[in-house]
Amino acid sequence: MNAISSFTASLPGACAQGLIWGIMALGVFLTFRVLNTSDLTVDGSIATGGAACIMLIRSGVPAWTAALAAACCGMLAGLVTGLLHTRCRIPAILSGILTQLALYSVNLRIMGSKANQPVSVDKYSLMLSQRYVRAAGLSNPIPLLVMIISALIGLAYYFFGTEIGCAVRATGNNRVMARAQGIDTDRATILGLIVANGLVAFSGALLSQYQGFADVNMGRGAIVIGLAAVIIGEVVFGKLLALNFALRMSSVVFGAIVYYIVLQLVLALGLNTNDLKLISAVIVAAFLTLPNMKGGDRDA
Repeated sequence: MNAISSFTASLPGACAQGLIWGIMALGVFLTFRVLNTSDLTVDGSIATGGAACIMLIRSGVPAWTAALAAACCGMLAGLVTGLLHTRCRIPAILSGILTQLALYSVNLRIMGSKANQPVSVDKYSLMLSQRYVRAAGLSNPIPLLVMIISALIGLAYYFFGTEIGCAVRATGNNRVMARAQGIDTDRATILGLIVANGLVAFSGALLSQYQGFADVNMGRGAIVIGLAAVIIGEVVFGKLLALNFALRMSSVVFGAIVYYIVLQLVLALGLNTNDLKLISAVIVAAFLTLPNMKGGDRDA
């Protein structure tokens, strides 16, 4: 009974975190599925977004402006990864690792050589706060997050319907064919990485405001959560994803919410919080296995 009440009480927080991380998962979806590129920059760019946002707010910058500036910082990180990959001809996965490694030092610089910087909702006017996640009214962060995500999906749907957006999608589908059609695949790759890491950093900005602090290690394992959200969304929605690109993006956010609800359920059952990374790996492995079990195909 205690486990049920604990799980019920944690549901609003799980939904809020799922929505915030769902924005990050959209960035992972753009690189992993649309651009067909493995980008590990996200572990660093989400922390960059959080660090930049908190330090700007502490300097007196409005929360919305700080969040948008944080997104621009993430876009710069994506640009660096893109240039390393396309101009220096470094493999995409290694380019992301190099940028992520460099961002650790950059994030420490941003936060004044401190690993953690707090921001209080009592002192600063924040967009959202964990304190009000169970409150009824406009102070609750969930309605605002739903509106933000709806706007982002709408903008992304419009962008990927334009000529430039179609070039990015074509590059991810078949680089050779896209190049034969006159598309500058290097430029499309860079643009895709810029947009994706901008979303990731914006997610980090919202997360830091929600939890009330930015930490240099807050992005550790973010790529796992992002991939989990993408995979869970694909497993749940299945063949419906082929119908509409907006539905595919929405499924990613839904997958992040499901991920956090499952995580809270497991924790409510009494598992040690020190096992969070292990639990996360098990959840991802389980959802990766489900499609194979449905198909019933086995290698000889």
